Amino acid sequence: MAVGTEYIAEQPKLSTSSMVLGAIAIAALVAAPFFFYPVLVMSILCFALFACAFNLLIGYVGLLSFGHAAFFGGAAYFTAHAAKVWGWEPLSAILLGAAGAAVMGLIMGFLAIRRQGIYFAMITLALSQMFAFICLQVPFTHGEDGIQGVPRGHLLGILDLNQPLAMYYVTLAIFLFGFFAIWRIVHSPFGNILKAIRENERRAISLGYRVNRYKLGAFVMSAALAGLAGGTKAIVFQFATLTDVAWQMSGEVILMTLLGGIGTLIGPVIGAGLVIALQKYLAASNFPVTVLIGIIFVICVLLFRRGIVGEILEFTKRKPKGAA
Repeated sequence: MAVGTEYIAEQPKLSTSSMVLGAIAIAALVAAPFFFYPVLVMSILCFALFACAFNLLIGYVGLLSFGHAAFFGGAAYFTAHAAKVWGWEPLSAILLGAAGAAVMGLIMGFLAIRRQGIYFAMITLALSQMFAFICLQVPFTHGEDGIQGVPRGHLLGILDLNQPLAMYYVTLAIFLFGFFAIWRIVHSPFGNILKAIRENERRAISLGYRVNRYKLGAFVMSAALAGLAGGTKAIVFQFATLTDVAWQMSGEVILMTLLGGIGTLIGPVIGAGLVIALQKYLAASNFPVTVLIGIIFVICVLLFRRGIVGEILEFTKRKPKGAA
């Protein structure tokens, strides 16, 4: 992909069909708690935002992080502590979690972005594991017990989040805000430079762009949005535990993104919905859920190398050519 002024100046465009599909999707999400268990849908929304934040880094910058659980789980701990111990209002607690994740992203990104490929991935994994060990040892996380009984409280002192529908629509609003933020970043001049770096980093350097600064900026944004998802999750489920910062959580978000389609905006949402729904509805079965998810993952990698949404988009691009 060429890197030039025309590419950098590209502006976001929405077709009529995209706007119609978006409106239908939002309407479906608004109606979802009347047809499905609200907590399940809230779980999907939280992990969908987490996967979208991860996809911002791998799909549009080409950086594979094995440490994003640190931002998700760290924000969950920050939010849970602020809400339960300090008595903060829930939105303020969630924003604190996102800010804490952004600071962590700045530190971890500064150390990691100087390397590429597998070295970058291993540095992020090592730093994430260090943070998980710290969470196990420091008193405020309560070790293996985690922070439990986190109060949902009243949003801005007005809206009672102990009501399932109220909590759901707040979660939906946070998800839509995060998703729109990612869409805007991707389609901004900054996002176009990130794509240029992903396609040909040396050429971007030759054009005068300070690549490491753009990478660090994307890393911090991705961490903050992952923290926004983690903080929301802590309020929804009213706890934060070591599971949120474990390396398995990083692997899970990678799986969600790969299944849905790396580099597609809606792909991680589909991937997260598929994984969470399978975990929920197959948990009562005798067949190991992780084994089934692994089988599905292998099948998708073999048959749908671009992910579910990626393959659909590729098919729609090829169809007019075949018809001609």
